[in-house]
Amino acid sequence: MEQVKALGKLEVGAELLGIEALGKSYGTHEVLRNLNVSVRAGEFMCIVGPSGAGKTTLLQCLSGLSAPSTGEVRLHGKVVTEPPAEMAIVFQDYSRSLMPWMSVLDNVMLPLRNKIKSKSERKTKAMTALNEVGLKKHVSKYPWQLSGGMQQRVAIARALAYEPAIVLMDEPFASVDAQTRADLEDLTLKIKKHLGITVLLVTHDIDEAVYLSDRVLVLGGVPTGVVDLVETGLGEDRDQIETKATPRFAEIRSKVYQQIRANTINVA
Repeated sequence: MEQVKALGKLEVGAELLGIEALGKSYGTHEVLRNLNVSVRAGEFMCIVGPSGAGKTTLLQCLSGLSAPSTGEVRLHGKVVTEPPAEMAIVFQDYSRSLMPWMSVLDNVMLPLRNKIKSKSERKTKAMTALNEVGLKKHVSKYPWQLSGGMQQRVAIARALAYEPAIVLMDEPFASVDAQTRADLEDLTLKIKKHLGITVLLVTHDIDEAVYLSDRVLVLGGVPTGVVDLVETGLGEDRDQIETKATPRFAEIRSKVYQQIRANTINVA
């Protein structure tokens, strides 16, 4: 898995995923309206917004798991009508996404069955991905023998083994403790930098969004639209303590928090 392979023919900064006039309704209930966003190749973008703003709904539309009611999503310029081969998804509930009767290695190899006929090649790619997430010594274990953080690493490795151009992540670290969460954040940054992939991550945690992102997409309003797309300007190399102590981090965090609070949906 090399950076060139992940980005394909695109240069870093070129549009990889295009969201144009996207809307989503369920019957008469309009959730999303007229979202226009361009996701750049090689960037890390986090999506934040008030609870109930439709962040997961947006991710489902982007992944092809749910069709938008209006507008379109394009990956590499091609309209997304079903889950694309160049896209991988990491869900919050890793315990449900992993097969408890399969070893770590078999879990990572599983999605490759329809893509790669050779079992030895599938194993090689799975081992490479497991090495990326630091689980090379745990390939024979079962998910129930691992901690929550390690199980989520397996889920991330499974996504990486598919060699995607973009990874969508839906609250991937919400179910683990604070220290494990910080470790997984740093791991994801390291992988993103090493492989040159694009990451789009939904989170409720503003600190996490600012720390990870090149740009933070803030959603809000009723129905939900784009409030802002904030450049963090924190540089490529980040540290949980040093980066979060900078005036720039505090400035962006405050800005994003104010925007979310101003657009909180009143459900009382």
